[in-house]
Amino acid sequence: MKSPTATTLVATLQSRQISAVEALEAAVARIEARDSEINAVVVRDFELARIAAQAADAALARGERKALLGVPMSVKESFNVAGLATTWGIAGTARTPAQSDAVAVERLKRAGAVILGKTNVSTNLGDWQSVNAVYGLTRNPWDLARTPGGSSGGAAAALSAGFVPMELGSDLAGSLRVPAHCCGVFAHKPTHGLIPARGHSPPGTPEISVGIDMDLVVVGPMACCAADLALGLDVLAGPDQAQALGYTLALPSSRHARLSEFKILVLDEHPMLPLSNEIHSAIDRFAADLQRAGCVVGRKSPLLPNLAVLANTFNELMLPIVGADLPAATYHAIQQQVVQSGKHDSDREAVRLRAMVATHRDWIFAHRRRIVLSHQWREFFRTWDLVLCPILPTVAFAHDQRKMQERHLDVDDQTVPYSALALWTSVATVCGLPATAMPIGLGSSGLPIGIQVIGPYLEDRSTLGFVQLAEREFGGFVAPPGFN
Repeated sequence: MKSPTATTLVATLQSRQISAVEALEAAVARIEARDSEINAVVVRDFELARIAAQAADAALARGERKALLGVPMSVKESFNVAGLATTWGIAGTARTPAQSDAVAVERLKRAGAVILGKTNVSTNLGDWQSVNAVYGLTRNPWDLARTPGGSSGGAAAALSAGFVPMELGSDLAGSLRVPAHCCGVFAHKPTHGLIPARGHSPPGTPEISVGIDMDLVVVGPMACCAADLALGLDVLAGPDQAQALGYTLALPSSRHARLSEFKILVLDEHPMLPLSNEIHSAIDRFAADLQRAGCVVGRKSPLLPNLAVLANTFNELMLPIVGADLPAATYHAIQQQVVQSGKHDSDREAVRLRAMVATHRDWIFAHRRRIVLSHQWREFFRTWDLVLCPILPTVAFAHDQRKMQERHLDVDDQTVPYSALALWTSVATVCGLPATAMPIGLGSSGLPIGIQVIGPYLEDRSTLGFVQLAEREFGGFVAPPGFN
């Protein structure tokens, strides 16, 4: 039996058709029966969750009403949960429990959620697969030989398998959207800064050093329906303590209330990355469905920012973050390698290494380019409501644990470097735009295919509203065979 949606579960809890303890025990039973195949919920806190569920039942009996009161859920391993270790999959870090909850976890608990454990990630959140030396490999419920995505892969797998109705993840290079695509679930990458990231910190890092202004990184909900994403955003969004001193959040409503009112640009070509025929076909079908539903659907616009410039700017902003986390000896060795190779080496690996050890001056130039791109997006969204585009060039791919530089992906007989997989997700990430991932059906392989719906800055309710309407019209989550 799969987990009900969080929205449905809230209603049944409030009407006392089911107790919070019963909801939790059903989730625990599903995990204990099936997670040995998947390895998604790698940190289990069932006993404390039972205490929290009992408290939720007492509150419900008193007539209390909170957004998630009594709803069992898990969170990505990279979030601090008081009493549980935060490892980011890094060996040797599993012995020190966090002293306090991440802001996002604190808000979930305040809304009444019952946190039963944490889900697996890639090492240091640096891969589109979810495997590490601490907790091992997480498998995709649709095909155990394939990745569930990363770095929020355990979260997406737990949702897809029906273990929990809602999850909490994070995203820098697609870590919410890629797992949603691979596992056929929903995820929302919010506008940058909308949900505080404090407490989403590598082990040994002071909580206050990684906060709401961490460049490119966002925190967001994952679920099996669009309504649950909206519910999660309502609980999670808002300024952190320091910012709340000066402002409150007031997001605008969705631009439109009916699907037929949206004007949408659909993209399925990238100048730096091929797309499989399987993904092309799914997007074409979805675009045709939208047109039949009355949407204005376009395929090209001179207002669209240059996708190659977006991709290159993303790398110039993101790779210094990777470089900053390297051990000092490794960082200095790369610096020497870059000096010896020269600044004009155009080899892909040489360009990547240069960006990892970029100077602050280099970063400022990239940031100025981002400011121009942000202005272009503002002008674009004066004419268009949303952009729809792929998340990955293929469906979920087979596990590959070779060194990152040795990996590649075959896209209809074309070889694609593994590092290029961030190109589509970077379209929204560079300028901090909201992007909602939704499933749009199964491909010829029988595996799920997702699409990302990108909207204007701070107009998260437009992407979420559109996805809710599209889900209602065309359908959404489908449980994997054997997990329905």
